[in-house]
Amino acid sequence: MKKSRRFLLLVLLGISILVLTSCGKEERIVLNVYNWGDYIDESVIKTFEKQFKIKVNYDTFSTNEDMYVKIKSGGGNYDVLFPSDYAVKRMINEGMLHKLDFDNIPNYQYIEDRFKNLDYDPENEYSIPYMWGTVGILYNQTMVSKPVTSWRILWDEEYKKQILMLDSQRDSIGITLKMLGYSMNTKNYDQLEAAKQALIKQKPLVLAYVGDDVKDKMISGEAALAVVWSGDAVFMMRENSDLRFALPEEGTNLWFDAMVIPSTSKHKAEAEKFINFLCEPEIAFKNTDYIGYSTPHSEAKKRLDPELLNDKAAYPSDEELANSEIFKDLSSFMKDYDRIWTEVKAD
Repeated sequence: MKKSRRFLLLVLLGISILVLTSCGKEERIVLNVYNWGDYIDESVIKTFEKQFKIKVNYDTFSTNEDMYVKIKSGGGNYDVLFPSDYAVKRMINEGMLHKLDFDNIPNYQYIEDRFKNLDYDPENEYSIPYMWGTVGILYNQTMVSKPVTSWRILWDEEYKKQILMLDSQRDSIGITLKMLGYSMNTKNYDQLEAAKQALIKQKPLVLAYVGDDVKDKMISGEAALAVVWSGDAVFMMRENSDLRFALPEEGTNLWFDAMVIPSTSKHKAEAEKFINFLCEPEIAFKNTDYIGYSTPHSEAKKRLDPELLNDKAAYPSDEELANSEIFKDLSSFMKDYDRIWTEVKAD
């Protein structure tokens, strides 16, 4: 009987200690962040966690379409997203984003004026620019003898099975439309059909449709030509001195990736704290320097290597961007781009 009573007292004492410990322990907020692959210096996340005592769960996506579908279906419970321009516009139109409280994001002052009031968020209410760039052709000069001035070189039989295309319907269909002299934002069925037939014709020449794996393939010399985003080109050229980047004369996509907060976020204030942290001058520079993409941040840009600022892959001139287009939100018409891409890949 005494043993039972002693045992009961020990159990009650243990429970009391657990309750007191848990009451004294502050619950740690967790931010769920959803970004493109290879698109942040991970040490920046660790610095944020240490400084603000907030845990960050970090996931990645491969295309805007994948990200949109996941958020639309209610998956992930994310607090910060990094969609591209046209995806931002679509999410605004569908009520999927919170308006930002800029009192909580004072470092917005460092974003250059030319990156504000853009068409996808004309009143600067929902997004803050993160990075920007273009889409072009990365080529290995030891494997490509012809001038790389047009998208048409990606249809040249001489480079059969030496061509890498982006596994992204908007980008691959877009550059094909530009090659044919059409808008990247066309809703003309005849023009889209022409692009589809051109991509089907090109398919036997393509080594692979790629995402982030384009980096390893081009650095190791597995292919001669690849369609790439400009920041990836900067990184790959650092790793392989035989690589060069070209913006085709027909024009290309001028894109912007932004930081936004989905309307389902349960930690809006902390999400704004994270966005503001990424806009701190030293953090923005560290991030930009690591990623290789072009920054809209005035102070980060001042700290970059002058050689990078003169690199047309990272910071092309206005003349080089003359024929470029920004992707527009095509809303329900995107199903036709999806259909075309599915038919190209399945043919």
